[in-house]
Amino acid sequence: MRLFHSPTSPFVRKVMIVLHETALLPKVELTGASGTPIEPGTMPLAQNPLGKVPALEREDGPAIYDSRVICRYLDELAGGKMYPTGPALWDALTLEATADGMMDAAVLMVYESKVRPEDKRVPDWVEGQWSKVARSLDALETRWIAHLAGPFDIGQASIICALDYLDLRHADRTWRAERPALAAFHARVSERPSLKTTLPPQG
Repeated sequence: MRLFHSPTSPFVRKVMIVLHETALLPKVELTGASGTPIEPGTMPLAQNPLGKVPALEREDGPAIYDSRVICRYLDELAGGKMYPTGPALWDALTLEATADGMMDAAVLMVYESKVRPEDKRVPDWVEGQWSKVARSLDALETRWIAHLAGPFDIGQASIICALDYLDLRHADRTWRAERPALAAFHARVSERPSLKTTLPPQG
């Protein structure tokens, strides 16, 4: 298998965490890819018409894409390690969707400052994206801490990816302020080897 990969993408990192947790990493070749919606660069357009990473080439079918699809595929290959069964599955999937929405909004904020010309930027639009992130952070603090305290699963992995991306690109927003339970979860789970190994490079 071949994974089109960018080390700073939080969506790619989620896949990398699953590869480490399932011990499938040795079976996957990593191919670097980078670009933007304006200039796709080396993005895997032939494998993913949306021009995004991650995208996974398989031996038994066409390439698959979107981190949620890839993570579920890899987990099934490994015999099921990252997705709980029963009612807890819906909690984990909701947390994964929440994290993906946070990461989408945070990435769009980056694009606004790095891709759009300065005279065409819309500060209110940026704040609108951050409001999605802030509401999600508050929901994690008030409604989801019990699940986050449970066994490590795709929901926890996804939330860590989102929080670390905020530290990487939006550290000035200080997401830990007034969210002590979420900050404690982050500090505790971040010691896990698969999370340490996949931490995005700074800068």
